[in-house]
Amino acid sequence: MTRGSVQGEDTREGGSNAPERAEAVRKDDDNAVDGTEDSESAGEEPGGETGREASGETEGAAADEPGGKTSVQAADEPGGKTSGQAADDSGGKPGDDPREKAPGAEDTEEALTETPGRRPCGARRVLRLTAVGLALVLACLAGAGYLYYEHLNGNIQRDALNLGDSKVAAPTPNAAGQTPLNILVIGSDARDSEENQQLGGARETFGSTPLADVQMLVHLSADRSNMSVVSMPRDTLVEIPKCTDPDDGEVYPASDGRVMTNQSLGHGGPGCTVATWQELTGIHIDHFVMVDFAGVVSMADAVGGVPVCVDANIHSRDGQGHGSGLKLAEGTHPVKGEQALQWLRTRYGFEDGSDLARAKAQHMYLNSMVRTLRENATLGNPNKLRRLAEEATAALTVDPGLDTVKKLYDLSDELRRVKPERITMTTMPNRYVGARVEPTEDAEQLFRLVREDIALDGKDAKKKPDPEPTAPADPADPDDELAVQVRNGTRTDELGAAPGRANTVAGLLVDQGFAKAVADSSVLPSEDRTVVRYPSTDLEGDARRVAEVLGIPAGSVLRSTEVSGVTLVVGADWREGTAYKAPEADDSTPESAEALNGADDDACMHVDPSFTWS
Repeated sequence: MTRGSVQGEDTREGGSNAPERAEAVRKDDDNAVDGTEDSESAGEEPGGETGREASGETEGAAADEPGGKTSVQAADEPGGKTSGQAADDSGGKPGDDPREKAPGAEDTEEALTETPGRRPCGARRVLRLTAVGLALVLACLAGAGYLYYEHLNGNIQRDALNLGDSKVAAPTPNAAGQTPLNILVIGSDARDSEENQQLGGARETFGSTPLADVQMLVHLSADRSNMSVVSMPRDTLVEIPKCTDPDDGEVYPASDGRVMTNQSLGHGGPGCTVATWQELTGIHIDHFVMVDFAGVVSMADAVGGVPVCVDANIHSRDGQGHGSGLKLAEGTHPVKGEQALQWLRTRYGFEDGSDLARAKAQHMYLNSMVRTLRENATLGNPNKLRRLAEEATAALTVDPGLDTVKKLYDLSDELRRVKPERITMTTMPNRYVGARVEPTEDAEQLFRLVREDIALDGKDAKKKPDPEPTAPADPADPDDELAVQVRNGTRTDELGAAPGRANTVAGLLVDQGFAKAVADSSVLPSEDRTVVRYPSTDLEGDARRVAEVLGIPAGSVLRSTEVSGVTLVVGADWREGTAYKAPEADDSTPESAEALNGADDDACMHVDPSFTWS
């Protein structure tokens, strides 16, 4: 991985889906010039899951079954002991070989006459030679299988899982002892090889610090019945935590304020992207999988054609040479290899030319790929299976928890249990900050559903009880030493702020022994629900204590970089009275997440008329 300082302004940034953002995007110099393709990121690794399945099955078929001690023993026993036993049983004392005796006349006559149950000496030699030969063949196959298994393992690149200082506790197991699984899928725009440079374009960026231009969190439910995917736009503004590269000990300080999330990859590797996600979402991440341009092309070729749809003719190329180069006629067409990469990278020509439109196209491709692999015989064809194994293992960089064919196979085996109709693709709800975006309250709702393992398709068999919160790493200070700011966030689109609410609730806290609780009238936010926010893990215990005293649910205690200390925001759900009554939990997926069901085979990308042809 090439490392270097992260530029303050990413020259390969994308825009948002606002008209003003789309306009800003199209003026960027982040795309290819002189007829080369733009420098947008490779999409989510299209063959990731399938490649892992293939690798795993190759391991099982080529390595484990034929190879190993058991196979050789099975071969040696029939060829050794059984043949010897046949000789022993044919005559004489145990251990005597009748061919070593000097036969008399009677012996010679007996040897020339076939006796029932006895084989001639020549037949015994043939059997013995055949058994030995079979043993050697099986031993060679076992050795070849083992060597191929080790070859596939050697293809896989490894990197540390989490480079940050803070950790997020793993979720509590359900009643059956099962826990959910969270995998961060990263698409790198690295131009660190001739092939990646040719595919990515933007020749001036060769060898520059790679960016995590595609980030998708794959959540597999504890009971393995459903899967949720959350994409984060690459230009989302976040605070990147301090990260330490374990290979050379280099420390990357925390970002000075908020920067684009795709820069996290340049702070020591994918483990810093994992740390950034955990800081923002509070979701424990178990694994990551990273793929680059060349990996996408090779795996898409190995998977084969995946059908995608456009509602008009499209050519993703403008007058300045910006665009992925994708050219398709209206309708549904199978794409693979480099054309699949073009589809996954296209902004110019899809909808408003934003990263959000590109994420939608990536979701359509992935859903279609899952359906395709389940419907055809790709995984039953040994040659295709072998090719998938080769391409998948060579294309991936993973954490140590996924660094063998067996581990990848086990993961793919769990993922493929989920039927397409229980797969939900979403994009993190966001709002504009200039030409960038930031998470909204709906995004926190989406993150909460993932943290609490609530299916995004709304088809959970029954309402799950609220999980018991994990004890904070740092316990709360005594109530009388705990500083709390109280803000009035009762304003809504229809109603103004309820007067005096911050003072009233601050007084309630003082009466409960929180002598340092004060009203903060300098900020008048707008919150639908009352929340307690805290900026760092050392204040989590204090924030939970405030919520407990007022009867605010643990799910409304949130970590946020927007506050400097424990801050209670009185929401529109508490406009009056002195007792807080928590509203019934809303476990529905926000509409702003633009959920796409995995079984929806009618999904079609809208083409910008400026990029059509006839």
